[in-house]
Amino acid sequence: MPERIDIFLIIAILLFIVTPLIFSISLKPKDVVDEQISLYLSPECEELFGKEMTQKLLQEFEEKNPGIKIKLANSVDEPDIFIFNEGDFNTLVTSGVLVELNSFTNYDSGSRQMAIPLVSYMDLLFYNIDILMAAGFDSPPKTREQFLLYARGVLRGNFGVLPAAISLSRDDRRALSRDIFSWIWASGGSFWLEGDKPSLNTRTIINDLNFFGTLFREGLFAPGIFERTGEQRVEEFTRGRIAMMITSSQAIPYLNEKMREGSFGITTIPDSGAGGRYNIGISSIYTGINKKCEYIDEAWNFLVFLTERSSLLCHELKAVPGVVSDIIPGNYAVDDSLYSKAWEIFEYAHIIDDFSGKHNADIYKLVFLEELQNFFENGRTAQQTVAEIQRRWDDIPVSIYGE
Repeated sequence: MPERIDIFLIIAILLFIVTPLIFSISLKPKDVVDEQISLYLSPECEELFGKEMTQKLLQEFEEKNPGIKIKLANSVDEPDIFIFNEGDFNTLVTSGVLVELNSFTNYDSGSRQMAIPLVSYMDLLFYNIDILMAAGFDSPPKTREQFLLYARGVLRGNFGVLPAAISLSRDDRRALSRDIFSWIWASGGSFWLEGDKPSLNTRTIINDLNFFGTLFREGLFAPGIFERTGEQRVEEFTRGRIAMMITSSQAIPYLNEKMREGSFGITTIPDSGAGGRYNIGISSIYTGINKKCEYIDEAWNFLVFLTERSSLLCHELKAVPGVVSDIIPGNYAVDDSLYSKAWEIFEYAHIIDDFSGKHNADIYKLVFLEELQNFFENGRTAQQTVAEIQRRWDDIPVSIYGE
């Protein structure tokens, strides 16, 4: 009996100690994590990927990582993770807010990796098939000489439309790359031949500017060159007011939705006929990490997750080339003739080193834009314009912001 009483007392004491703990655990929800980390994502994610796709991505990530909560930042919260397009890349790099990712990616090319491209596009020549046919042309122009011929033909036809358009509004951060530099690259030109500063091949760039000058003087460009944005030009194109223009492959789904099937086509940007390699610049949607982020490793996990979903994003947005490193296009780029044509152009082209993500890029581009406007409006010669651009570029310090 004494032994049984001792055992009973021991069990009673244990129950007294353990019962409150069991009761506490039973009341705790199974899905609650002891310490949950919250990360804020820039609201541009919804603008670029769509609300439904954004919510789908966040839900999937949180299911796989229950200890991390991703929230969309508002006007009060500063994002830990940025989602941004090509136009904002240079601004973020220059302001020094992005974490360098080389240590995460093991990227060892000698340059810094400040962001990861998720979805990529390229610029193409878009043309209105009906307008060109009415002007007597049954195929798109392949050279600058042909482009001038086609534009003059449209103007003479008096169809109530404008032969060509460029949009160089300062509110459009892709304006120069899309509407001016793309022509230069298409003929084999480059600005970054050596060193950390851009330079102009004087003879080639003079010919390039003279080509634009001819279009301007003959009234072949739509008016409002320095007031209109690329988005506004796309809208004009959908209404059949412009015969030919350069815009991004990103516009294909929108144009398909707004225009009659078979009413527009895409092709390479006409070259100078000098035989240079066909170059393209790539514009992308990127992701990067804010230097102020408290949980860098967790933010990097989300970037890895987004990278793994790049193909899904490209399929949703019907992006061409989409994932630049992919050698096989998505089904959408095979089944549709326009996307298939865009993919063929991408395979044929060489990706140029452009201004994307470079220090002072916005300053270099502003100088070029100012002098180009002087060339169009104030009677400057192409040679004077090229010399002044190079002089001003040379006066810009390699990095006026530092690290």
